[in-house]
Amino acid sequence: IAVTQRGKLILSWVLVALWAALIFFMSAHAGSDFSGTGPLAAVKGWLVSLAAPAFGEDTDIVNVAAHFCEYLVFGMLLFRAARLTVPGRPHWWVALTAVALASAYGITDELHQAFVPGRLCDPADWLTDTLGANNAGVTPLLVQPIRLAGNPGRYIRYAVETPFRLLG
Repeated sequence: IAVTQRGKLILSWVLVALWAALIFFMSAHAGSDFSGTGPLAAVKGWLVSLAAPAFGEDTDIVNVAAHFCEYLVFGMLLFRAARLTVPGRPHWWVALTAVALASAYGITDELHQAFVPGRLCDPADWLTDTLGANNAGVTPLLVQPIRLAGNPGRYIRYAVETPFRLLG
């Protein structure tokens, strides 16, 4: 099945909306949902048990990792949607747009959590969200050399040209 450019554009924004809805759903859960006996608590408990030996019992690395990964994916989806919406823009512009949109959504997500029992509005979570989204713009630059690894000449040319493409 051939998908048109318009179809790709619509699908990319549908995926952004679905991921935003998932973030909203996760933020709407009370803090007790993550520390009780339900499925979310079981998953979090298992992840904490894996991380505790490395980071200590008092460090909530699972929460930080969850925020980072949520917004890493969100940033990637926004990057793809922005790239398809405004084709021809330089990589830095698309990445900056994706990070700005994800960061703005992160602010609204934290404000939303202020009204959820057992949750709070935490600027550190917003910063983690923004860093996750930021890495979504950097990841394509890291993946591209792997694709070119089969041809060293192309890789060297890519490494030399990349800084100029980011600026232009």
